[in-house]
Amino acid sequence: MLKNYIWPRGKKKKLSQYDPEDTGLAASKEEAAEAVEKLKEELQQLQDMLFAQKKYSVLIVFQGMDCSGKDGVIKKVLSGVNPQGFKAVSFKKPTTDEAAHDFLWRTHKEVPARGYITAFNRSYYEDVLITRVHEQIDDEEAEQRFKHIKHFEKLLSDHNTVVIKLFLHISKDFQISKIEQRLHDPSKMWKFDPNDLLERNFWDSYEKVYEDVFNNCSFKHAPWHIIPSNHRWYRDYVVLSIIVDELRKLPLEYPEPDAQVKERILLLPDSK
Repeated sequence: MLKNYIWPRGKKKKLSQYDPEDTGLAASKEEAAEAVEKLKEELQQLQDMLFAQKKYSVLIVFQGMDCSGKDGVIKKVLSGVNPQGFKAVSFKKPTTDEAAHDFLWRTHKEVPARGYITAFNRSYYEDVLITRVHEQIDDEEAEQRFKHIKHFEKLLSDHNTVVIKLFLHISKDFQISKIEQRLHDPSKMWKFDPNDLLERNFWDSYEKVYEDVFNNCSFKHAPWHIIPSNHRWYRDYVVLSIIVDELRKLPLEYPEPDAQVKERILLLPDSK
């Protein structure tokens, strides 16, 4: 069940309680691949209604350790959506202008308009993750930011934006195997960043601050999903299943043409 991947509200949990090797919702890789194709078709239909209706919007937040596959899952899972109604935004180190504003400023202006889907590769959550690991903010400031995030996501929800938060959960051994692949594969070498190895030294600290994020910021209107991601095929299947499931919950429909359009249709020769 997809709900098993939701970080529960009001319970203090550990990431170690989630298995990054888990493939429990699929009997086989082949079964998952078949399901993914059907889900992609359904996603296209749902997105078409979302775009036509212009009543709801969808924000998909991807977070994860380095090499967890944030770029890859956006490319694979959302490859079939209409680019006219979709945008992917990646957040790196804040620019001078971004750093001069509040921590939500640079992300707030990128949230989707009604009718659109936007995927965040990293997000405003970086400001309670890397900033804590590297002691740029203290615990008191982090608590304040958790409150601001809660209010921010409630604001989005109240204005018909569905917030889907996905943490791509990998193991430390899996991460180093991906780093080694990048070092030995010319087609992937460009992805290698020496900082990935430096940040790897803070693995335990990142796990701790991520757990704080999930325990403080998994809300009823915007829960965190922990996605087993050691197997890319299973990661894609679960991510796509969650996105489609959230869109199914919306009362999506094609809008009725206005009276003027109906009158013109009745005047067409073929309509008689």
